[in-house]
Amino acid sequence: MDDPNPPGQPPLPQIPKRPADAHKGLFGTALIVGGSRGMSGAVALAGMAALRGGAGLVRLAVAEPILDTVAGFEPSYMTVPLPADPQGRVAEQAGETILELAEAATVLALGPGIDHSEGLTRLVGRLYRECPKPMVIDADGLNALSAQREILPQPGGPRLLTPHPGEFARLVDARLGDGERRAAAVDLASRCGVVVVLKGQRTLITDGTHTATNTTGNPGLATGGTGDVLTGLITALACQGLSLLNAARLGVYLHGLAGDLAVERFGETAMIASDLISFLPAAFQAAGRRDK
Repeated sequence: MDDPNPPGQPPLPQIPKRPADAHKGLFGTALIVGGSRGMSGAVALAGMAALRGGAGLVRLAVAEPILDTVAGFEPSYMTVPLPADPQGRVAEQAGETILELAEAATVLALGPGIDHSEGLTRLVGRLYRECPKPMVIDADGLNALSAQREILPQPGGPRLLTPHPGEFARLVDARLGDGERRAAAVDLASRCGVVVVLKGQRTLITDGTHTATNTTGNPGLATGGTGDVLTGLITALACQGLSLLNAARLGVYLHGLAGDLAVERFGETAMIASDLISFLPAAFQAAGRRDK
């Protein structure tokens, strides 16, 4: 497997060692907002990844019609119902509830399985501008932002965007080649004051000033749900005191490393997103050994 600290890049960030008298309150509360009818698995994957990533508490705020389904995936996270529209998506009027829940959260993740509607576009825009807590935005959360690009330079707090190339093209309103796309990611991060994780082979992580390229991962990660796992993992690492930039660097590395470990058992074709969650403990252990 590749060196986690290739030449020209700073050492891989590490989460603080847990004290002997640790309690769950020391490791933050992750609030993950997402899910819709037909896409309950996305937010559940993010929640399970946040648990495996070490967040002290994980709370999933989901459209009320899917609450029982999401709760049934994993007993270790909490679930909160949000008002839903007739199609089973989070309704725009859920904004007040989400902002109230965010007050008790360390980091907010927004987007896995949330679907899209005009109301959701307005809701995502409001949370982007008004929530002061660090926020990880993925999936249809990014697509909602791409419909209102003028607000990208107006974050209400620390923001991390995690687009794949298609989502990135919508964010910048341009389809670019690989080299141009990476330069545009640095520009977007610098111009808007956000962290950008441009996913793909050799994922790019940048805040516009500091830039790193990931060294782990394989084509088996090209399957639905792996981005939701990454969102939950980065959110958990940020809950434990890492900046969004450092949480992204470590999270992307561990996510790819879990994929590299999983591929040894399942192969690239048969690997699925939940396999990554199963291999996160081994990825943490392997990364810890390399750091010694």
